[in-house]
Amino acid sequence: MLTVIPKSILLVCFNLLILVSRSVCFNLLILVSRSQSRFLLHRCDGGNFTTNSTFQTNLNSVVSSLASATSTASFFSRSAGQTPDTANAIALCRGDVDLNTCRSCINVANVNALQLCPNRRGATVWYDDCMIRYSGESILGNPDSNGGAIFTVNNYANVEELYLDLRPLMDRLRSEASGRDSDRKFASGETPGPGFMTIYGLMQCTPDLSDVQCYNCLETATNSIPNCCNASLDVRILYPSCNLRYSDSRFYNAKVVLPPPPVEGSPELVPEPVPALPPGKSNDMTIVAIIVPTVVVIFVVVFIFIFVRRRRKPEQQPSDNLVHEQGDIDEITTIKSLLYSFAIIKAATNDFSENNKLGDGGFGVVYKGKLQNGKEIAVKRLSRNSGQGELEFENEVLLLARLQHRNLVRLLGYSLQGRERLLVYEFVENGSLDKFIFDPTKHATIDWETRYKILGGIARGLLYLHEDSRLKIIHRDLKASNILLDAQMNPKIADFGMARLFTPEETQANTCRIVGTYGYMAPEYALHGQFSVKSDVFSFGVLILEIITGHNNHSFQNGEVVEDLLSHVWKCWRDGTTLSLIDPILKDGSNSLRDMIRCIHIGLLCVQENDYDRPTMGSIVLMLGSSSLTLAVPTKPAFYMHTITDPEKPLLKAHISSKSDSNHSKSKSKYTRRSMEKDASMKDFIKL
Repeated sequence: MLTVIPKSILLVCFNLLILVSRSVCFNLLILVSRSQSRFLLHRCDGGNFTTNSTFQTNLNSVVSSLASATSTASFFSRSAGQTPDTANAIALCRGDVDLNTCRSCINVANVNALQLCPNRRGATVWYDDCMIRYSGESILGNPDSNGGAIFTVNNYANVEELYLDLRPLMDRLRSEASGRDSDRKFASGETPGPGFMTIYGLMQCTPDLSDVQCYNCLETATNSIPNCCNASLDVRILYPSCNLRYSDSRFYNAKVVLPPPPVEGSPELVPEPVPALPPGKSNDMTIVAIIVPTVVVIFVVVFIFIFVRRRRKPEQQPSDNLVHEQGDIDEITTIKSLLYSFAIIKAATNDFSENNKLGDGGFGVVYKGKLQNGKEIAVKRLSRNSGQGELEFENEVLLLARLQHRNLVRLLGYSLQGRERLLVYEFVENGSLDKFIFDPTKHATIDWETRYKILGGIARGLLYLHEDSRLKIIHRDLKASNILLDAQMNPKIADFGMARLFTPEETQANTCRIVGTYGYMAPEYALHGQFSVKSDVFSFGVLILEIITGHNNHSFQNGEVVEDLLSHVWKCWRDGTTLSLIDPILKDGSNSLRDMIRCIHIGLLCVQENDYDRPTMGSIVLMLGSSSLTLAVPTKPAFYMHTITDPEKPLLKAHISSKSDSNHSKSKSKYTRRSMEKDASMKDFIKL
């Protein structure tokens, strides 16, 4: 006999179905969102291995075992095989995620690591919740601090204020992660930031590192922040051996803590038993309570599986190691990510056509090019007889690519083929500064405000090279033709072919191979091969005087006398006729004559004979930014130069031969320098 279910029972069942469905869907969505940890970055290392080789078998074994190994710990390592086919792998989960999230993240990372770095003996893959690393070399106890940075473009306006508040948090977390808990090497915390902001931070090392190794790795990561991330409010530094993150919003779970690595022989965690359904319920209610959620679960799982499968494909195939979250700000991580195909560059420049030629540099010709995506580039084709090896060239490229500042021309990449060596730069629309200030027509188009902005930009670019970048760089060839102007007339320092790298401890160096451009060179460098940051300061001083007067430094026409600019400026300063130096275009309707005279004053301080008397670039930036600072009284410039024949010709070497001496003696140039013998010739030091 058919039993009729009362209407009230049906209503209860319907409501129960809705509640159960909502609950199941909600919990499944949470589970999927936690299990799908966001991909961040990957790095491929080592050489290639042969398919189906012993190493591949060992590698597959250790990688596949990582997820099960992390069932009771946040960090685990595996090793399989004998040398030279040993495969080593580690897995590290973020110290604030639960075990289920950890295992799910490792499972996804295992698959992606092998796909992203096919047939490579080493790889590191970073996700939001975990990191895995494998290699044919030993990993445990060997710190590796080569990785990348990820940051957003929600930059804070006051850089100094942000870093001043950030530093104590970074120092505290570094000490806690490296020393407080040697089993986990993880720390998180917060600190008051600028204004009403709160800054949240997290640091972690792989637990195989010693306390000192962990501290050093995190210190390297911390020190890279000012150079990589443009005062971003959300920054990650990802290294294989350590990582850090800070943000103006909370991103970590302060309550969930993974247990430390298990002691060998300790029992595994056993899941709690699922409680049975309470007895006494009707069969109908039992059927509704079991079958309906099951059907809902099946449909939801199928739907989510299809959705995630489609969505995951593009995320697992990042194009390269240039990683950014918003905007187009990149952090260079590997030299290979900068490599351009020679054929692509050749096509972009129309086979290095003369029509695409932009100019000749000291070490090669520069061409304009356009890539297939429409992006314009500048390509420097280096001279084939430079004698530089491939490794040295790649190291130089990587160094230049890591110099990221708005007042430096940005290196986009390079190309190598046989003896061909190409440097690919961003294309700067308005060309070089000398085309404006020395051109009879164009120099009238740049008013005082523009010239003052150019001076400030050059000064900030040099300050970055000397003090603010990770490495101290001496440019050694600063001149008007090496300053490029973008569409908004912002200056960008270019041509680092003669630049010299200093360690932080170095203050001065010597060389017997003098390179640079005559007229911009400091006397101690031109005469004795001694150079320092003050050598660039001297060149900047010459550049200041050129920008304000509108004349180049080597051929200033003063009535019937042709003399160098420094000599003429000093005479006018000494005689109280400084106003006569200023470009007439700037005088018309300008209320900034006082600022112009102050800049001439700063220029004379930069070209003092004794490098000790010249200001640093930090002081110069302050001088240009504040009219209230009292300036020192300048003395006579370092040396005078008369009737220079070819000042733009580079000085390439010292200690010339007697034949060169003979040829040089025919030049009409004369050089005098205070505290030297009168009319002492420079022919014993340089070759024009």
